[in-house]
Amino acid sequence: MVLMRYEPWNVMDRIHRQIDQVFGDAFGAPAASGEGTVQWIPPVDVHEESDRFVVRADLPGLEPKDIQITAENGVLTLSGDRRLERRADQKGFSRLERVAGRFLRRFTLPDNVQTDNIRARHLNGVLEVTIPKVPAPEPRRVSIETH
Repeated sequence: MVLMRYEPWNVMDRIHRQIDQVFGDAFGAPAASGEGTVQWIPPVDVHEESDRFVVRADLPGLEPKDIQITAENGVLTLSGDRRLERRADQKGFSRLERVAGRFLRRFTLPDNVQTDNIRARHLNGVLEVTIPKVPAPEPRRVSIETH
């Protein structure tokens, strides 16, 4: 007898992905803006520190050359393409769970960031984008003139 753990949310996630694959991104904006259909959405963590914002995206199997990062009009965009290797001698049944294809994530940037100093690094399948904040202006003391 084999015991299997019942996880209803995993079933719902799988159904959602299958529906997305069948209908594509017919209800979203990327296809209308000329960016093509999005096949997968990488998980992302975003957190704020005192001097910067940090975005970390799980992008296993991607090389830095397959990832594009842009900051334009107050929007940070992470996009790219993951390709799976196909074997020529593939015969019979195989199970494919890893998603391949185009991905796209967009984040609205606050006004207090330095978009010209954004840095990114890719290590062990994790992309880390660091967005520095503009230093808070020091209060300026105004002198009072006397006549």
